[in-house]
Amino acid sequence: MNIPADLKYTKDHEWVKIEGDTATIGVTHFAQSELGDIVYVDVDTLNETIEKEEVFGSVEAVKTVSDLFMPITGEIIEINEALADEPEKVNTDPYGEGWMVKISISDASQIKELLSAAAYGELIGA
Repeated sequence: MNIPADLKYTKDHEWVKIEGDTATIGVTHFAQSELGDIVYVDVDTLNETIEKEEVFGSVEAVKTVSDLFMPITGEIIEINEALADEPEKVNTDPYGEGWMVKISISDASQIKELLSAAAYGELIGA
């Protein structure tokens, strides 16, 4: 199971890459493998401030739809537009081209509540 050590994680299977006061967010390798083939990504919250643990979008796979939960409070400043035409990037490159959103972090203190790669690995039994 691919769990990059330089990222933070949530119990809801999102990953977070912190770069200064910006965070890039996506779903983990584990999440995409559990969902199966992703056919649609729905994120229409650009320029909205979403509170920690609120829904900011959803992913639709062949057999299910799953909500996306905001790992830390922030304003969505960019949505990965490539996923509109190629949602399968979430399956093929979840930590790279399959990212979902970029946010401007509102409360940096919430970062310490995220899981390390080791803790996330324990959560999923990797």
